[in-house]
Amino acid sequence: MPLLQYGQYAIEWLFQPDTKLKRHYVTVERGRPVLLRGPVVDEVEQEVLVRRRARWIREKLVLVNQPETNVAIVTGSRLRYCGRGYFTEVRHTSDLDKPRLTFTASRFIIETPEGLSIQPDTLAPLMERFYRERAHEKLLVRVRHWERQTGLQAHGARVRLFQSRWASCDAHNVLEFHPRVMELPTSVQDYVIVHELCHTVEKSHTKAFWALVARNMPDWQRQHAAIERAVFGDAI
Repeated sequence: MPLLQYGQYAIEWLFQPDTKLKRHYVTVERGRPVLLRGPVVDEVEQEVLVRRRARWIREKLVLVNQPETNVAIVTGSRLRYCGRGYFTEVRHTSDLDKPRLTFTASRFIIETPEGLSIQPDTLAPLMERFYRERAHEKLLVRVRHWERQTGLQAHGARVRLFQSRWASCDAHNVLEFHPRVMELPTSVQDYVIVHELCHTVEKSHTKAFWALVARNMPDWQRQHAAIERAVFGDAI
């Protein structure tokens, strides 16, 4: 990924070509590379565009990467799913007894009787339920896919809450996944699955284990780096 050194600050960016746009746009989000979108340009021109906005980018990065506080979720906040931050709309729905969360193809919708915001601790169980449902619907299907691809067999797979880990393979070779695995990009979810399937053969992180991972997922190091960068903290 390209990197621009701006004074003492390193700006890493990801270019997303979009032929529908007539100009280039820069987006800064917490814990993610700067996103540059717009008409196709080469890396040299990308750097020119990033350098042109470097001061603004640096200021925004400092702002968004400040320690998180217990800030209420409002319309315009973003919630994570499959590696993306989705726009969130908060609606005041007075006839509800308790908040409700739904997801469309492009946004989260939160309906709440309390007003036009919702506190993170109130939202957390709604997000956990959403991730759990999606894990049952999508992730466990991917386990069966990777069993066929690798020839490695688990004795079952389930979704389970952990204190501070993404997944595990127990002594009986049952794979267990935290619901929040659904926050991660699909490619990283696949890596988590393959990683745990390899533990059905090698329980420890030995050279043999990593060789088995590499045999079944040659680009595992890139996915492993992504999961190391992922913050296992508050769900929002």
